[in-house]
Amino acid sequence: MPTESGRRGGRPRVVVDGLGAVVAWMGRPRRVAAVVAAWCAALLAAGLYLQHVVGLEPCPMCIVQRYALLLTLATAVLAVWVRVALVRTLLGVGALWAVFGAVVAARQSWLQWFPPEVAACGRDFYGMIEAFPLRRAIPMIFRGSGDCTAIDWTFLGLSIANWSFLHFAALTVVLGSTAWLAGRR
Repeated sequence: MPTESGRRGGRPRVVVDGLGAVVAWMGRPRRVAAVVAAWCAALLAAGLYLQHVVGLEPCPMCIVQRYALLLTLATAVLAVWVRVALVRTLLGVGALWAVFGAVVAARQSWLQWFPPEVAACGRDFYGMIEAFPLRRAIPMIFRGSGDCTAIDWTFLGLSIANWSFLHFAALTVVLGSTAWLAGRR
């Protein structure tokens, strides 16, 4: 609850604790968008580190999750720089991209926990896009392959897909609630 803790410049200074502080901080949609952009950039950098330094090759579902992160990052960056009227819309679009990423990460986690009996390695992502029309390639990507069921790296008992899902879910909550709060003002 806000409490008055003194006066500064003739106006009462309000101290907000707990959830109220979070809501007050999220009342600045551009600030939240900047943090989300940095968050997405850090996650993309971590993925590139795991690929190029550690040597883990991304599966097709990992690539789709990277695209979802890139699109969330792009909408967050745009939300920082556009006029105020569009910020709420862009945050909502970013939340939708985060939901898409969460769905893909959840599907990959499901495949890792309950792998299909025959885990055949399908065509690679780029080969599917080049050889098939998009309406046939998208289902093939989401079907997964042997690569998508492999757990090559874990941290605190969670795979990369599990961590990806948690981050996408958190991004969805942050972007969605900030867009909702921006609409109430």
